[in-house]
Amino acid sequence: MKCEKCGAEMTPEDTYDHAGSKLCEDCYMDVMTAPKACDPWAVYSATRTASQDMRLTPLQEKILKTIKVRGPLSQAQICGELAISEAEFRDNFVTLRHMALARACKVNGEIRYTIFEDPTD
Repeated sequence: MKCEKCGAEMTPEDTYDHAGSKLCEDCYMDVMTAPKACDPWAVYSATRTASQDMRLTPLQEKILKTIKVRGPLSQAQICGELAISEAEFRDNFVTLRHMALARACKVNGEIRYTIFEDPTD
């Protein structure tokens, strides 16, 4: 049997069902523990510790700079410009959102990403 997400070989007893897919343990854990942008506790924690020498990864800095200079942008525009996958973008955007540095908004009915204090909305 193969995992429907990553293609890894697995035994029937090591198979996890999620949304109609058969997943290996690693993919199941990725799906079930994925960070979420709308997490009030994470935002509270991040904003309370922001003054304690906040550091972003190089990719988070690139995303933030891109949306500061050219935003609001769609996910596809950001991923294309930075040559990153949607998963990489989502994982890094969540951190920026929790730190109240970036946010999503709708522009003409389309989800766009911008800096947190941008009045576009």
